[in-house]
Amino acid sequence: MTAPSLEGQRVVVMGGSSGIGFAVAERAIREGAQAVVGSSDAARVEHAVKRLGSAASGSAVDVRDEASVSAFFQRHHAFDHLVFTAGDWPALRTGSAVAELDLPGAHAVFAVRFWGALAAIKYAQRYISPAGSITLTNGVVAHRPRKGAVLNTAMAGAIEHLTRALAVELAPVRVNAVCPGLVLTEVWNGIPEDRREEQIRRMTARHPLPRAADPGEVAEAYLYLLRATYSTGQVLIVDGGMTLV
Repeated sequence: MTAPSLEGQRVVVMGGSSGIGFAVAERAIREGAQAVVGSSDAARVEHAVKRLGSAASGSAVDVRDEASVSAFFQRHHAFDHLVFTAGDWPALRTGSAVAELDLPGAHAVFAVRFWGALAAIKYAQRYISPAGSITLTNGVVAHRPRKGAVLNTAMAGAIEHLTRALAVELAPVRVNAVCPGLVLTEVWNGIPEDRREEQIRRMTARHPLPRAADPGEVAEAYLYLLRATYSTGQVLIVDGGMTLV
């Protein structure tokens, strides 16, 4: 049996204007696919599409707004794979003890990565190929809880359970997730380079691979799951060995 190919397939990447999502779109195009980029900022979508070239298209979408998500999929029609990398991890770093939680505000933690993903899947179903796939994104905090990160951990873990449930619910469409560790996305650009390097060094010193990942390295995990025609309900951890120590 020949290896599965993305040649001629259509990949929708929500969160594809930067970071891991952009790297997924870029690599999918290299393998002969067309990429549809969705992100909340129209200008960033336009810039990403220009960088990706003629095999790319896209439009703005607010995954917190059902009407916006519905309109996005109506606009772009049939496709083969959905990759969801949209997220707002920086907003989650202000964790606090459970006794101090602002519960109404805490609901927002799930707004993009969990509820946004579920909204995307709800409206993508009618347009995705039965032989296609959906790949979600969580984070290693699901496996490495720490003080002050109750909401982060719960949300990331919920995505993994959502992945398994949807793999059963939506079969034969395959549903998987990637669980990245520390990745050098644009989020880090706001930290001066010397401080950034020192912070990353401290955070990764004990890891088997003591460094942060390039977005392209993590994107390879998504590409694998797009092609992995006998894998569903799986969570692929790409963390440089962080969860081993």
